[in-house]
Amino acid sequence: MFSFKKSTVPAVAALLMALTIPAGALAEEAGVAATAEPAAKSAAKPAKKAAAKKHAKKGAKPAAKVKTVAKAPAAADKGAAKPAVKAAVQEPAKEAVKAPAKEAAKAPAKEVAKEAAKEPARDQDKDALKEVSDLQKEQQQRELAQQSQHPANVAVLRVNGSVITKLDMDRALKVMLAQSQVKQPLAPEAQKEAEAAVLEQLTSVELLYQEATKLEIPDLDKQVTDKVSQNRSKFKTDEEFIDALKSVDMTMQDMQDFTRKDIVINNFIEQKFTAKAAATDAEAKKFYEDNKDAYFKLPEAVRASHILVGADAKATPEERKRAKEKAEALLKRVKAGEDFAAIAKAESSCPSASQGGDLGAFGRGEMVPAFEKAAFGMKTGEVSGVVESEFGYHIIKVTDRQEAGAEKFENVKEKITDFLKKQKVQQEITSLVEQLKKTAKIQKD
Repeated sequence: MFSFKKSTVPAVAALLMALTIPAGALAEEAGVAATAEPAAKSAAKPAKKAAAKKHAKKGAKPAAKVKTVAKAPAAADKGAAKPAVKAAVQEPAKEAVKAPAKEAAKAPAKEVAKEAAKEPARDQDKDALKEVSDLQKEQQQRELAQQSQHPANVAVLRVNGSVITKLDMDRALKVMLAQSQVKQPLAPEAQKEAEAAVLEQLTSVELLYQEATKLEIPDLDKQVTDKVSQNRSKFKTDEEFIDALKSVDMTMQDMQDFTRKDIVINNFIEQKFTAKAAATDAEAKKFYEDNKDAYFKLPEAVRASHILVGADAKATPEERKRAKEKAEALLKRVKAGEDFAAIAKAESSCPSASQGGDLGAFGRGEMVPAFEKAAFGMKTGEVSGVVESEFGYHIIKVTDRQEAGAEKFENVKEKITDFLKKQKVQQEITSLVEQLKKTAKIQKD
């Protein structure tokens, strides 16, 4: 199963989203709702994974990674969408969370909640409005005194009369380079190219925003205030919030302005493009067939549980002997019919004990050789003998197997269809921006 970890919104909106959310703690708030796709989540990943990873790095890997990451699915034309998406191959039993289904379920729930809690919500809104208003007033007083004299507050571009300043350009460049993890400072020629690219994106954002403002949003001011308040709530104090804004050269007024643009553009994309986007079963099938080998391959994998009687490299020969004898005794209990998971919970020294010894699914190369050889040499339901590794003695039970091959179309159809819809939205927006540029008055200062 693959999922889309990056929005298929074109760079104009992606840049806007990046600027709207200035700090890591606010990242989860970013994204154009109509076109952003959450990363796929596995329904069966046990809570022990984090602890087990540390153990796995040492070599035994008794709690191995469940998934194998695949390449990003390509666009229908083999190029347009490749940078926008990443694919994660997952076993069929661990179906990814479906964003469309989540959204469909949210709507009625929201309406019920709205009616059930109308009065408390109003009080909360008032508190939120007051909190943000007080913070804004205090901060904006300081900002207004400084902003007009900011050395970078000079116009570099005008788009239909709207000014884009050097500060806007520098801030956008800083955010984009940070997101791309590009080392700074850039070489002079690379700096010029990056600035030109950023100005192009800022121009596109401004044109899209100007077009989007033609659609009225009755409660826009309240939406802006609520969003800013949500972002503020991610920080313990006002000072931390303001420091986060300063880290990307933003003021409270900037935060409001970018949040407003985010909401306006999001509303425009939803109404004009997303609601009308559609992809046929035939289109989804063609995408699947065209990209089956590249993006829908499933590697050979095994899902197993184990009981570990620990005896690491520091153990004495006598200690290892006792550990082996204990493992052999536990194996007899398993062979006699006792529940494997119950014995693992009570006796295993691996962090997976809390999960009944379940390690999840793993591919070749993820376990130490002795463990891997035993696991991949067994059939589903079989229990191994005592397997020795540098970590001690294992009793392994294979609970599922996945042969190498392609994921079934039925398992990925919905995700492919969703992706194709978003791709069409992206193409429509890009086309619109190009048309707006032809008639816009764009002046460089």
